[in-house]
Amino acid sequence: MADIILHHYPLSPYAEKARTALGIKRAAWRSVIIPVIMPKPDLMPLTGGYRKTPVMQIGADVYCDTQLILRELERRIPEPSLYPGGNRGLADGIAWWAERNLFGLAVGVAFAKMGDVLPPGFAEDRAKFSGRELNVERLRAAEPRLLADYRAQLAWPEETLGGRAFLLGDRPSTADCALYHMVWFVRRPRPEVIAAFPNVSAWADRMKNIGHGTPTEINGIEALAVAKAATPAPFTPARDPNGPALGSTVTVAADDSGRDPITGELISLSPDKIVIRRSDPAVGEVHQHFPRVGFVLAAG
Repeated sequence: MADIILHHYPLSPYAEKARTALGIKRAAWRSVIIPVIMPKPDLMPLTGGYRKTPVMQIGADVYCDTQLILRELERRIPEPSLYPGGNRGLADGIAWWAERNLFGLAVGVAFAKMGDVLPPGFAEDRAKFSGRELNVERLRAAEPRLLADYRAQLAWPEETLGGRAFLLGDRPSTADCALYHMVWFVRRPRPEVIAAFPNVSAWADRMKNIGHGTPTEINGIEALAVAKAATPAPFTPARDPNGPALGSTVTVAADDSGRDPITGELISLSPDKIVIRRSDPAVGEVHQHFPRVGFVLAAG
């Protein structure tokens, strides 16, 4: 198998989810640190304009969104499993709840505290990314409501973790990875918020102790060269009739933030996955993979 390459930056919460999954898998991987804000010249040729973090690259195959990244890691490295006990549906459902319901709250709670130390250009970049103004003063005004909502939802895993090491039992799962980065992001600037939940705090310590596997740092130029020297992995196309025909030009875009459309040729479509073929002078031909949930597929 070609090397796993993760394009990420240290403070990205979703990258922490992927890094923790790599830790559960005890994987060796290559780390490419990308800029926190645009431009990202060594990433865009690989992704066709997709700018969410992280992105996983394996040769000339590019995987977007952590729900798909974790599924691909599970396929390639079955043990230790991210779905212990065969609880894939439950784990993925908990992960979807955690990220769709807690992400905005976690970001609001964290930025209300650390808004004065955001890097130059960050607020403007995230406004373009999300379609909403990042206004620290408004976040501070809304902080009581954000904290109340965040604490109310954290009470559920607090109860669940009262009698078990991880959300689904004695081994960590995709569900733990998804909830952990929502806690990790708040815990750094607001440790007192998480400390109020002793079971969650102890669980977060266990998640931290998993580590990130064995990363080796390379740069973006090296990663582009890897893609250009490789050919996409062979696969059997899926043909879901509920979508455009294979071989047609399509666009794929996230449905929440970072909605920049990516254009390519649709080469596989299943109920839970989209694959397009793209090419760029810097990388040659690549296959770009997206989850079906959370993305809008349209005829180009």
